[in-house]
Amino acid sequence: MNIRPLFGAFGRVGFSVIFSGIFYVGWLAVAIAEFRSGLDSTLLKTILWLAAPVVTAFGFAIGVFLFERLSGTRKSKFMDIYKWSFAGCAIGACSVVWFGPMLIVFGMFVLGTAAIAIREIYIIRKSSINASKLTN
Repeated sequence: MNIRPLFGAFGRVGFSVIFSGIFYVGWLAVAIAEFRSGLDSTLLKTILWLAAPVVTAFGFAIGVFLFERLSGTRKSKFMDIYKWSFAGCAIGACSVVWFGPMLIVFGMFVLGTAAIAIREIYIIRKSSINASKLTN
């Protein structure tokens, strides 16, 4: 059994978590500045809350995308990565927003990371199945 793909998967997931954290902190800085500005714009606040999973998912996807380019392992399309991370972040945010909007970060990080990890497992299994078909 070749474990090399597993190390690459851990690297991609780790890079994605780091970049999602960076992007989330950026979103948080903008959101806190807006919430403390004194403007009472419900529309702007709603847009900011809805943007949190979008921005965080973008960070997850950028992390995987950059790791693939820097390591030269794969060259996945950005949107193929983003759809996995967005699904995880959106479901994570929706699942915990009822407990308080500031808690969405936990749902986004847990399910966003899980989505990227599941994507990696899916790709590794798919390439393993394809390789076994070639040898048979």
